[in-house]
Amino acid sequence: MIEVSHLTKRYGRTTAVNDLSFTVRPGHVTGFLGPNGSGKSTTLRMLVGLHAPTGGTATINGHDFRTRRRGLRHVGALLDAGDAHGGRTAYDHLRFLARSNAVPRGRIDTVLREVGLGDAAGRRIGGFSLGMRQRLGIAGALLGDPPVLLFDEPLNGLDPEGVLFVRALFRRLAAEGRTVFVSSHLMTEMEHTADRLVVLGRGRLLADESVSAFAARGARQRGQVVEVRADDPAGLVTALTRAGARVTQAPDGLLTVTAAEGSGMDAVRIAGIAVESGILIHQLTTRNGSLEQAFMELTGTSVEYAAESGERS
Repeated sequence: MIEVSHLTKRYGRTTAVNDLSFTVRPGHVTGFLGPNGSGKSTTLRMLVGLHAPTGGTATINGHDFRTRRRGLRHVGALLDAGDAHGGRTAYDHLRFLARSNAVPRGRIDTVLREVGLGDAAGRRIGGFSLGMRQRLGIAGALLGDPPVLLFDEPLNGLDPEGVLFVRALFRRLAAEGRTVFVSSHLMTEMEHTADRLVVLGRGRLLADESVSAFAARGARQRGQVVEVRADDPAGLVTALTRAGARVTQAPDGLLTVTAAEGSGMDAVRIAGIAVESGILIHQLTTRNGSLEQAFMELTGTSVEYAAESGERS
């Protein structure tokens, strides 16, 4: 279990993490979300003792990680896939980690096979793709067979097969009763992988709840969302707008219709407006909010730079 209590980290006048408190429990995949600069990586580094907190505590299974002599037996972490000497082979990289943590050599072949790098054990890391480096980093995190695992953006550079592999791996690790804490900016992957979410904005806690509860924020804040395809998109936009709906049109013609809760602008009403306007509908899909929508709503004022204006927010 991970316990963070009133954790604070300052760099001069900049506060990267501000009075942060949350708990990550075993048996779940917990996603760690937030815009760039929100303090996620700083928090993970404080958890494993790479940065010292200015205030508060961050403990893993009741202990400060810095007090652990054989750290990989207690916590496995992938914080930077590029943090491996390019001149070493994959096997040698893990061999040095195993030796310094009193891990049996037999684990090296086991974890390399587990992450799909069994045939690349003798290759130098400098020739690895980013996806292969990510797999090697995951192998390093698994090496000590630890009860707690931390991953910072583990899906970067992975192909679709790799993403499916990592998703299944995290689920299996959690099902084994381990604590799995995953930082990611890929909302759709967290929607498919995580059970719970911890969300930061400018170093402060914005949310700590289940994925379903968090996604429901989008539905509550923006109302029901209906996706529509029709033979006359422009005509349907005009008709729906006249009826009070908010409509956006994608380049491929997909219409996204949003209406406040209680307005009556649901799929049935949209279909009726299309019939009245003589417009044929090909697709009508209702969504009750998404993780990405809720994330954007919650963190919109917490981004380091505003993309539309280019100004610091």
